[in-house]
Amino acid sequence: MVDLRDQRLPTSPAFWRSPLRGTWLTSVLGVVLLLGITVLFVTGLLSYAAYGPGLAHGLNDKTPDKGLLGFYLFSWPTRPHWLYRLTQGVHVTLGVALVPVLLAKLWSVVPKLFTLPPARSLGHALERVSLLLLVGGGLFEFTTGILNVQLDYVFPGSFYPLHFYGAWVFFAAFLAHAALRLPQALRVLRDPGLRRGTAGHTAETGHPAGAGHAADPADPADPADPAALASPRPARPTMSRRGALATVGGASLLLLVTTVGQSIGGPLRRLAALAPHGTDPGPGPNGFQVNKSAAAVGLRPQDMHGPWHLTLRGPSGTVRLTRGQLLAMEQHGAALPIACVEGWSTPDQHWSGVRLRALGALVGFTGAGTRTGVVTESLQARGAFRRSALSADQVHDPRSLLALRVGGADLSPDHGYPARVIVPAAPGVLNTKWVAALTFGDLT
Repeated sequence: MVDLRDQRLPTSPAFWRSPLRGTWLTSVLGVVLLLGITVLFVTGLLSYAAYGPGLAHGLNDKTPDKGLLGFYLFSWPTRPHWLYRLTQGVHVTLGVALVPVLLAKLWSVVPKLFTLPPARSLGHALERVSLLLLVGGGLFEFTTGILNVQLDYVFPGSFYPLHFYGAWVFFAAFLAHAALRLPQALRVLRDPGLRRGTAGHTAETGHPAGAGHAADPADPADPADPAALASPRPARPTMSRRGALATVGGASLLLLVTTVGQSIGGPLRRLAALAPHGTDPGPGPNGFQVNKSAAAVGLRPQDMHGPWHLTLRGPSGTVRLTRGQLLAMEQHGAALPIACVEGWSTPDQHWSGVRLRALGALVGFTGAGTRTGVVTESLQARGAFRRSALSADQVHDPRSLLALRVGGADLSPDHGYPARVIVPAAPGVLNTKWVAALTFGDLT
C-alpha cells in the first residue's frame, strides 16, 4: 500500500502522476543514448586530435594541462580529404538530433532525483552520484556544444578546454551509470509482455488509469524500490508509450533535417536553419560559406591590398616573396572542402596556388625530425588563431597549398586574400586566411 499523505511533495512517488513513466520507456531511451553518446564521444576525441595538440609548442592546443587525458592522440591523416568533414559533421549533427532523446530520458527519471533517503546501499549511492554527474555533465556538454554551433559564447572561459574536460567527466559518469543499469534495461527490453503492452492507450498492466495500479509490470512503483519509476497513482493517459517515443523520434528527425544540410550540402543545405553558415554569401567562385569576415577580425582593405609580401623562414634562412612572384611559380590545384568545428562545411572548392612543400624547400625544409611542419602567421588583427601549426605530413601532402585563387578567381577578402592555407582533412581553423608568414620546422 502506498502512503499518499505526502503526495504534494516531489519526494513522494505519488507526486509524479504521468502514466508514461516506467522502466520500458526509460530503457529504450537509455539504449539509444548509449549508442549515440558513445559516437559523440569518439568523434569529439577525433576532433581534438585533428587540431594537432601533439605538435611543438602547443600552438593549436587549448588544453595544455590535459595530462593523461591526451593518451590517445595521434598524427591526424590527410586522407581521405573529407575525413574531418565527416567526423565533425557526425559529431555536431548527431549531438543536435539527440537533444529530444536526452530531455525525454531526463524527464523519465526525474522522480529518482528526489528519492529519500539519498542512499540505501553502497551501490545505490554510487548510482546516485553517477546520476548527478550524468545529468549535470550531459546538460553542460549539450548546451555548450549547441552554443558553439551558434557562435554564442555566453559561458565563462574558452569553449575548447571547457568542452574537453566536461566530456571526460560526463562520459565517465555515463559509463558508470550504464554499467549499473544496462543489465536491467536489457532484461526489460527482452520481456515480450512489455513489448506487447506498450501499444495500448492505457496503462501497460491493463488496469484503468488512476486506479492506483502501477503503469509498468516490471516497475511496481514501490517506494522502497530505488529503481521504481512508474507512478503508484497514474493520471489518465493521453497517449501510449510508443506514441511518446514517436513524438521524441519525430522531434529528433526534425532537428536532423534542419541541421545535417550544413555538412552534407545539396538541397538540404537550404533547410539548415540551425546553422549560422547555412546560406551562401553571394554568387561567383567565392560564393561559399565564410566563418569570419575580414571586417570581423579587424582587417582593412589597405591591409590586404597594399604592399604585401610572404615571409618564409626555415633551416636555411629567410625568403620574402610578393604575390606576383608566388603566381609566377608553378601552380597546382586541389579540390578540397572547408570543414569547421561548428559542424558546417562547404562542397569541394577548386583551389590553386603553390604547394606548401615547394615553399618549404625554398628555405631548406625537409620535414625530418620535426614535431611541427609549418607555423602559419596571419595578418588577422584579433582572434584566437593568429598563429597555428601543421604537421610535416600535412605539409608534404601534394594537395596542401598556399592558395591564391579559388574557382579560377582571386580569393576574396573574406576568403583570405592575398593568400591562405588549404590542407586536406584539416579543421577549417587550421586553413589559415590572410597569411603573412610561414615558419618551417620546429619553432625556436
